[in-house]
Amino acid sequence: MTYPKSFGSDNHAGMHPAVLRAIADANAGDAVAYGADARTEEATAGLREIFGADEAFLVLNGSGANVLGLSLLLRRHEAVICAESAHINTDECGAPEQLVGTKLLTVPSPDGKITPELIAEKLSGRGDDHRSQPGVVALTQSTELGTCYTLAELRKIADFCHASDLRLYLDGARLANAAASLDCSLAELAECADALSFGGTKNGAMGAEALIVMRPSLSADAPYLRKQALQLTSKLRFVAAQFNALLSDGLWRANATHANAMAGRLAEGAGAVPGVEIVHPVQANAVFARLQPRHIAALQQDWTFHVWDESDNVVRWMASFDTTEADVSAFLTAIRETAPR
Repeated sequence: MTYPKSFGSDNHAGMHPAVLRAIADANAGDAVAYGADARTEEATAGLREIFGADEAFLVLNGSGANVLGLSLLLRRHEAVICAESAHINTDECGAPEQLVGTKLLTVPSPDGKITPELIAEKLSGRGDDHRSQPGVVALTQSTELGTCYTLAELRKIADFCHASDLRLYLDGARLANAAASLDCSLAELAECADALSFGGTKNGAMGAEALIVMRPSLSADAPYLRKQALQLTSKLRFVAAQFNALLSDGLWRANATHANAMAGRLAEGAGAVPGVEIVHPVQANAVFARLQPRHIAALQQDWTFHVWDESDNVVRWMASFDTTEADVSAFLTAIRETAPR
């Protein structure tokens, strides 16, 4: 039985054929384990070059990358300032609190983004030994609401953090989509950060993420913390092979650009349907829309997507590297046909 394309998540997509071929190629013969192989050296060198980074460490999933990155930046008594909607706050089962032992200081973010002014509100407890001391600001790029920090916004936040003795971490599970949306380089996005993650899984890979360390003083501890965080796999060549494929000929950007374009096409068509309201700017590969409850129920009989906010009847539709124009057209037809009259 053939099912319609899922608009539930870019995690629902399979692997890009080039990435799958790279894994198959890596399966020939033996290779030294734990990253001491030629493919891992090629991948990490490529990541260092494209980010202008001090070091790159391959890991298995986004939550692991976030835990590793935060553990590098935090002292034991320090807390993390982040958006209420941040993945580390809403979707990681308390991993930063449990595994890093930190406290998350959340700020409201109606558009998914936080500002220096919002960060400043969480600094009032500094010097009080009864309170966790803010040490890191964590941003998500692109955000959980599909919006993107501009380069100017990132620089403004970075300047504030540096002046306030705060380190800056970027959760980049969809960093490729942000770079494609902003038409900028990965290095331009990374230059504001002390450390950041770079997601492959949502962009055509399978279980392939990277932690990028920008500051040389932070790199020495990363190998040990990666092992403690259970993010060092023995057959690392298969993770490395995926990044080598994504970095080859800019495949990472092509995949993200396509996904963003399909989301824009979907938003434009759905926004013209009576009763459908696009509630956030579509700047990456996510579309957030408000529909009537019976419209949502009718669509979900045949199509897969998430209800983001049940109380406000907001759904999330995600496009991926393999979403086609035909997929979008078929979904738009369904949205029109199931819309209440």
